[in-house]
Amino acid sequence: MRTIRLLDLDTVPALRSQTVYHAVAYAMTSQTPDTIILVSPAEPYVCIGYHQELDKEVDIAYCQAHGLPVFRREVGGGAVYLDYGQIFSQWVFQPGQLPASIDERFRIYVNPLVDTYQALGVNATHRPINDIHVNGKKIGGTGAAQIGNAEVVVGSLMMTFDKATMSRVLKVSSEKMRDKVFESLEQYMTTLSEQLNPLPARQVVKDLYIQKCAATLNAEIVPGAWTAEEEAMAVELDARFTSDEWLNQRGGLRQQGVKIHQDVQVVERALKAPGGLIRVTARLREGRIDDISLSGDFTLLPAFAVAALEQSVRGLTATQDQLAARIGEAYRSIGIQSPGVTPEDFAKVIASVATN
Repeated sequence: MRTIRLLDLDTVPALRSQTVYHAVAYAMTSQTPDTIILVSPAEPYVCIGYHQELDKEVDIAYCQAHGLPVFRREVGGGAVYLDYGQIFSQWVFQPGQLPASIDERFRIYVNPLVDTYQALGVNATHRPINDIHVNGKKIGGTGAAQIGNAEVVVGSLMMTFDKATMSRVLKVSSEKMRDKVFESLEQYMTTLSEQLNPLPARQVVKDLYIQKCAATLNAEIVPGAWTAEEEAMAVELDARFTSDEWLNQRGGLRQQGVKIHQDVQVVERALKAPGGLIRVTARLREGRIDDISLSGDFTLLPAFAVAALEQSVRGLTATQDQLAARIGEAYRSIGIQSPGVTPEDFAKVIASVATN
């Protein structure tokens, strides 16, 4: 029977709750066992997705005033407030140990989460592509990435969730919009603490989850040790994840709708696709894409795919058909996967910059 290492790290500092799975991935060799990590942060923080731009997603002033650090992960998705109320489940597996299809990978990862909730008496179901719902309310999402040589899928068991703070840390256009975000979180998001009274003990939930993982993966899950190589990598990543360069890396063109001169303008547009928000900031020169930056809360694999898409459309006229053809070619040539987001979605939002 296949053996999987379990690292139940319990509670760690906020930063380490993110760098731990990155460290296992980057330190992975052919001898490293597939690993499931369970961990919770000792302090609250905000985490943004790999393709997001910090100043567009997070109320930085609020976070600084309230002592909330902000980190960027190497997994896609959106900005989220995190604290001890969530038990993170982080799978770091060898290449080939998870399906090549991202949709199928999410299905396998979500299955033991759903089974755990159901065993506890919560009517949870998988809501494709990568969400878990309880009677129309979300109780968790997931993310996937290729980090180092590893395949990574992450998510959480939602014991509790601070919806008020979540609505406050996001950057929104007005206080009315913020109120609407909070109202929507109240209406369409739930947790174990809202579904069950009394709330089960954390260890009970974790033990049950590991049983369900073993059944889904047809594996024996065995407690293992955090290695010296993984600790050294985590220390290195702790430094990178707290650097301004890493946190502010996405996007160089930030002005919206600025005319430089008659033939040059910088324009920003956004499109909400089923798989996430796509933002495009482009510099147009005589109707052609002179420079472009893509960001958002989508999932896109492999990790270099965003840069490849940006490069593929530079120099093109911003017409949707031409863009869709070139982007589709890039998808095929490097095997891009983007659940819920299509080449046509990228083409549509990029073409829209020409309507400024």
